[in-house]
Amino acid sequence: MSYYTATKIDKPIAEAIARVEAVLKEEGFGVLTRIDVAATLKEKIGAELRPYVILGACNPKLAFEAIQREDKVGTMLPCNVIVQEIAPGQSEVAAIDPVASMQAIENPELLAIAQDVREKLRRVIERL
Repeated sequence: MSYYTATKIDKPIAEAIARVEAVLKEEGFGVLTRIDVAATLKEKIGAELRPYVILGACNPKLAFEAIQREDKVGTMLPCNVIVQEIAPGQSEVAAIDPVASMQAIENPELLAIAQDVREKLRRVIERL
């Protein structure tokens, strides 16, 4: 089982991020965090990395349901979606597979929620 789903899109990274955020919103997600990994690595250790951004996506309703069933599940939230530039004008978008990550938690009540989130994130990736 892969731990992510991904696609490539013909958009520069800024446009790709805007598109990802819009499609996430259509599926009921908001973006809680935006981490510019390339800028952070440059600032902290002087490393050069292609444009690479992590979006922390959260569907509030499903996150609430998951926390009600397993109070430590927050250690696995939000769902990370990466957007990285793979060539000029081309980006790759990848989203975590929450079913794969939730296997570490021994709580069968989370499986249905994780499957719902997986389906929503899969639709986001497909619609890009």
